[in-house]
Amino acid sequence: MATNTYDAIIVGSGITGGWAAKELTEKGLNTMVLEAGRSIVPERDYVEHVPVWELKFRGWDNRAERERTQHIQRECYYACDEYSNKFFVNDADNPYTSDPGKHFSWIRGRQVGGKSITWGRQSYRWSDLDFEANLKDGVAVDWPIRYADIAPWYDYVEEFAGISGQAEGLPQLPDGKFLPPMEMTCVEQDFRDALAKHFDDRIMTIGRSAVLTRVHKGRAACHYCGVCHRGCITQSYFSSLNSTLPAAQKTGRFTIRPYSVVHSLIFDPQARRISGVRVIDAQTKNALEFKARVFFL
Repeated sequence: MATNTYDAIIVGSGITGGWAAKELTEKGLNTMVLEAGRSIVPERDYVEHVPVWELKFRGWDNRAERERTQHIQRECYYACDEYSNKFFVNDADNPYTSDPGKHFSWIRGRQVGGKSITWGRQSYRWSDLDFEANLKDGVAVDWPIRYADIAPWYDYVEEFAGISGQAEGLPQLPDGKFLPPMEMTCVEQDFRDALAKHFDDRIMTIGRSAVLTRVHKGRAACHYCGVCHRGCITQSYFSSLNSTLPAAQKTGRFTIRPYSVVHSLIFDPQARRISGVRVIDAQTKNALEFKARVFFL
């Protein structure tokens, strides 16, 4: 059984895992990311520019087959189509259970980048109206933080990711560190103007999106092909694959291991802490162990 040691090990390469990899490597830690799924090669796997006539079902997919293998994933109907169903798990091969009457649709992506390849990219800040709601309404548990505590971290993330949007000065929707906003269509502009004319308290603004409107940190501006969930060869929207994992790679302290299904964590009873992780290689079915001082799940 092979044993390898790192400063930090991260399980999963989606949005959270990618950010952890960037931060830990940039802070000097030799870091490995374990990803259960396959590698993604944009030139091979991204299909946003493939014409519809090259697809057998013209983009609509084999619905009978999809109902058999992805009946849950296809609930994410805008994204799980003939172009991009490969970015979602096979439900027949990845079943799960839930308590009676408490079913939930678990949308999953098993590949390097995870669901960051297909997420909706809308990016909004919570305000104190959100953080104080539980306390004021007398329900659940009060948040232990307020907007002022997290605002600098919103800034930090937005400045790296690249969020386009229009500053409006709304208390319920705090402004961020925006790139220039996308332009509204002429119909949207007319509707916005009519709304402003008749209602003083109703503001229509462009969506705040993790899509670039100008070159940002080496990534090209969006060219508005409009099918982000099929991938983005120009890296114009934020994903782990486009942004944080390349940043981690540049440090020289980053390793990613695809096809690595985490079996269990290894507990050291003397140190009373986790000392390692046990992995099954999805291709060879071999068991491996990796050790580290820091684990990010």
